[in-house]
Amino acid sequence: MAGRLAGKSCIVTGAGRGVGRGIATRLAQEGASVCIADVDAASAEGVAREIKDQGGTALACACDVADRASIKGMIGATVEAFGRLDVIFNNAGVSEVKLFLDIEEDDWHRIMNVNGLGVLMCMQEAARVMIDRGEGGKIINTASIAGKQGYPPNPHYCASKFAVVGLTQAGARTFGKHGITVNSFCPGVVDTELWQQLDEEFLALGETDRPGQAMEEFSASILLDRVSTPDDIVGLAAFLASSDSDYITGQSIHVDGGMVLV
Repeated sequence: MAGRLAGKSCIVTGAGRGVGRGIATRLAQEGASVCIADVDAASAEGVAREIKDQGGTALACACDVADRASIKGMIGATVEAFGRLDVIFNNAGVSEVKLFLDIEEDDWHRIMNVNGLGVLMCMQEAARVMIDRGEGGKIINTASIAGKQGYPPNPHYCASKFAVVGLTQAGARTFGKHGITVNSFCPGVVDTELWQQLDEEFLALGETDRPGQAMEEFSASILLDRVSTPDDIVGLAAFLASSDSDYITGQSIHVDGGMVLV
């Protein structure tokens, strides 16, 4: 496939569903060779197969981003298959509805190990490969509006996404001298399987009375008057992966329909 990402080798973690799947598909449509990485190997295989059926180039890889050895294996497999690593999207993440006074140590560690530590380790291992190669690269992290404002239903998730914003800024200042840009994007309410999970958790906690109520109430302030879909995210993702964004680094860009204005 021809496109502005032709010849680029990209990894997308958490690409077996939702926003990650949408990003991976768009990158392939733009000409990139894409590693579909997910803790669910079957989901990764399914997305890779879809991309190949559409004429794209894809590799499926099972990866647990909370495990450094697994991350190294994912990056190694990508370099072996595509000859290089140009772009990594650190998108894998988990969420949970739990009120502030109810969060326990295990809840904190589960969220932070994936959303915080996982992003740190993926950034480290990708940067090492990019620095050794000496031709720069792009590191792109999935943050959230919850990385800009704290929300009562999931304080530990908010903390993890604030961590992503901090890692993005620190990474940009660390790796800029190597020609590596580091940015993140901040979605708002995205209609994916994740929100279905959150909706069920709101109901189970008694915070809502009916299915769909949580999304309706949380998205009431969206200026564009609708929740987003992965298709609303992928244009920004492709831009950040392309040479069009070469002079942008250290930024956490909102793509939320106008929920948070800063």
